[in-house]
Order: sequence, then structure tokens, then C-alpha cells
Amino acid sequence: MSSADKANWIEVSFQVTDEQAEAVAEILSRFAPQGVAIEKKLVESNSYTPDMLKVYAFLLVDKELIQTKRKIEEATWHLSQIQPISQPKYREIRDQDWMTSWKEYYQPISVGKQLLILPAWVKGIETDRIPILIDPSMAFGTGVHPSTQLCLALIETYTQKGKPIIDIGCGSGILSISSILLGASHALAVDISPAAVQSTKENATLNQIASKIETSKGSNWEILSGQFSICNAHLVIVNILANTISKMLEQDLANIVADNGVLILSGILDSQASDITLCAETHGLRLKKEKKSGEWVALAFQKEQ
Repeated sequence: MSSADKANWIEVSFQVTDEQAEAVAEILSRFAPQGVAIEKKLVESNSYTPDMLKVYAFLLVDKELIQTKRKIEEATWHLSQIQPISQPKYREIRDQDWMTSWKEYYQPISVGKQLLILPAWVKGIETDRIPILIDPSMAFGTGVHPSTQLCLALIETYTQKGKPIIDIGCGSGILSISSILLGASHALAVDISPAAVQSTKENATLNQIASKIETSKGSNWEILSGQFSICNAHLVIVNILANTISKMLEQDLANIVADNGVLILSGILDSQASDITLCAETHGLRLKKEKKSGEWVALAFQKEQ
């Protein structure tokens, strides 16, 4: 563990609507190398109302912090001229505090027809579902947010036993781990965040499938250039923000999907789904299935041969 992992962090958070979430998350992603999360509070407090989302990230407490906070506030101020956005909230947090908070709020979550997301510290639960152990860390993907749950439900449908999958923007590794436990032979899980790569490795070990998950820093280009054991798969999963998905589609994302394979895209608002679908169709991908939860949408496309 690096010295940064043991350092103090500042949590910066915004209370936003579904429509505002992606834009605010994009701003925070410029300054938060550990990643950005968008979640509803599992236990509501006076700080966050039930119909709002919490968008948050972690900033390292260093000599750049004051300037970083100023840049975030300037960027969100410009955004608020279009639609009012609440002021950011800041909270000092240590890794120990992070885990204590999750142990209080993070409870088992049933997803789809087969899966059960379990906090790593929950022991002795008897279930007919497939348990997926997740140790929350500063990486996106705890199973709480609708985009992750929608993605998991589609993974249940399209994972092919004995075949590999590719997970781009792997976060905590929850999607890769689920695919393996559903019968995939191998998962290539990549992310541009080193914290996400480390989190995926730790969670794969926790689920006793580390040998089946290949994880490294990277994205489209690294996969297509042959830097890993596979460069395409019959199931490719991308659970990121919609504007990033659009850029990835323009950067040959479809080439990572094998002929007749399926591409699952999530992290998309209902208002963005038609644009993503149009962009995907121009790259030889045909919409196969759509799942919704509130304002969030996950899309499954099949690559035409």
C-alpha cells in the first residue's frame, strides 16, 4: 500500500437530480484519480433527500487541495447557470472511516434472478442465490447504484458458460466477478484508475477466483493493441458515464466485441439512450435488449457479422 493510500482524504459531494448526475460526475472525474461514485443513500439522512442522488469523489489532502476545490467550484458554478446545483459538501475522511461508514450502511442486495451482493464482513448467510463478496473501497461499483444492478441483470442473461468476457472500466470488479461466478471462463478487467485495478484484484481474491481475472490499467487502445491475453470477446461490458461511452464507440469499441457477440452498456440516463443507440448502430451494433430502473437505462447490443 502506498503512502497515499494511508493519507487523509477529503470527500467532496453534491446532492443532484438524475439529469445532473453525469455532468457533475464528469467534472469531479477531472480531479479525482480514485474515481467517482453516483449513489442513492441507503439510509437517508437530513443531508440528502430520498429523490436525489449523491455524486461524490475523494481528493487527496495535499498542497494542491485548495486550488483543486476552487476549480471544482468554478466548474460547477458555470454548470449551475444552466440548472441550479447545490454547493459541494466537504468531509475529511480516512480509510478507516470509509470502511466504518460502509459497515453501517451497506447491506446484502439481491440483484436479478440469481445474484446476491454481500459486504465482505457479512458471514454465515444461507442463500439459494450466487453470493458475490465485495469489500467497498475508493472504486466505483458496490452494487448499490441502479446502473450497476441493471448491468448485472443483463450479465445474467448474456454470460456464456466457458467463454471469456471483457470488462472495461471495471471499478470494484463486481461485473467481472459476477460473470465468472455465472460460468465465464476468464475475465479481462481494465480501468484507467490504479485504485480500481487494485480493488478488482482484492475482490477477486475475496471470491477465490483471482486466477480467472486478468486485470490491469487500460482501456480500448490497450486491448485492441494486443497488450493482454485477449483482444475481443463474445461479451463486453462497459458501465461508465454516457459521454465516455460515446467516445469509446468512436474509438473502435465495437472491434472488441466478437462477431455475433453482445456489448452491454450501462451508466446511461433515459434521456441519453437514443443517442447512444444511434451511435452504436453506426458501428454495426444492433439493439437487442433494454432494461430500465427509474431514470437509468442499460442497453445490450449484438454485433452483426
